[in-house]
Amino acid sequence: MSTLRRAATWEISASEESGAETEEIGGKCNASERNSDQTSSTSSNCTLLPPPPPPTRAGASANPSPTKKRRSKEEIEADRRGAEERREARERRRTARAEEKEARRREQLRRREAAEQLKTLRPENCIKTLTVRVDPALLQQHGSDLLLDSLAACEWRFSIERHQLPHSITWTRDLAQEKDGEAFLQEEQVLLILTMVEFMDLVVAVNKMLHGDRQELEAEADSVLRPLFECLNRDATKVVTLLVTDSDYRTNPHGVHFRDETLQSNLGMNNLDIEEVLVYLQLYKNISLVFVGDWQDVTDHVRAVTKALSKRPLKLLTEQEELPFCVDGSWASGVRVERDGSGLIQVWAKQMEQLNRVSPALASCVAAAYPSPQLLLQAYESLDSEDKRKRLLAGLLVKSEGKERRVGPEISARVYRCFTAQNPELVLD
Repeated sequence: MSTLRRAATWEISASEESGAETEEIGGKCNASERNSDQTSSTSSNCTLLPPPPPPTRAGASANPSPTKKRRSKEEIEADRRGAEERREARERRRTARAEEKEARRREQLRRREAAEQLKTLRPENCIKTLTVRVDPALLQQHGSDLLLDSLAACEWRFSIERHQLPHSITWTRDLAQEKDGEAFLQEEQVLLILTMVEFMDLVVAVNKMLHGDRQELEAEADSVLRPLFECLNRDATKVVTLLVTDSDYRTNPHGVHFRDETLQSNLGMNNLDIEEVLVYLQLYKNISLVFVGDWQDVTDHVRAVTKALSKRPLKLLTEQEELPFCVDGSWASGVRVERDGSGLIQVWAKQMEQLNRVSPALASCVAAAYPSPQLLLQAYESLDSEDKRKRLLAGLLVKSEGKERRVGPEISARVYRCFTAQNPELVLD
């Protein structure tokens, strides 16, 4: 009994323990092989996933990068300067784009304003800004209602107001923007309506003034001459036109013809004295004289002056150019000249159209024969006589509306005088 009990408490040796461990590990391996065989047999059609990577420590990199080289202060400063230069370049490009955009906007605004201004300067629009101002003293004359009826029929603006110069008609133009507190511009044209009796008093007063009899002139306080000269002294730019009604006189380009039984008998002056008075008024006072029959002629004259004033702003605008026949654009019959020189022959034709009685067809014909002024001057120099030079263009054929005609010796001589004369005051016709 004691032997058996003692054997139960025996310890296993190291060799036996290692053998047991080996058998246990072998058993486990066999078990795992069996399990893997079973698993592979049951999942033969499944894709095996790779085993997960082993866990890494926090902060550790899977692919450690090589150690970075430490930059110097010069490299850092160079990078900083490069970044600042790139930033400044971006700012400059942004500023340039903004300035270009603003310049385009201003140019579009300028063109829009120029188009609006040009539109307002057209005669059909400009005449709406004119106001015909009539002195109330004229309404007392018989037939003056024709003037008011005609202005109302044309739908032109007019007003009845007292003038500093009695029996006169003036014009004012509305301004788009007020200047110096005034909303309108006073035109320099003034019409002074006189009867034949008033005109004869004016002629007598001027004749006395020219011959030195100023005492009698000062005694005539109610003379028409005094308020007229006072008006001219206040504004020397005024252009006064005397309209003498109830007259049978007519004018021609050479002067005024008077009847002996009228002015000579009534005034006691001859034609030479009367012409001396008219020359003085025209040259020294810028006063012209027009004889009319009745108020219908006065009305026609007022309408003509009003239409001329409506066309004046557009003409002044075109005349501001050095060459008004070569304006920039297609309006006012202008021609655009490109950088390659195209359009110069049209300018040459437009220049010839400025001459009196030279039509566009005739100007085109001359421009086709002599495409430049220099060629025309060379053709003149090649001729040996003055008569041949004057008749150089006479034989050219002008085609207009299916008809053919010659330039003719008169127009040919006028063109020759225009391009060869040395006198700037020469009258071509």
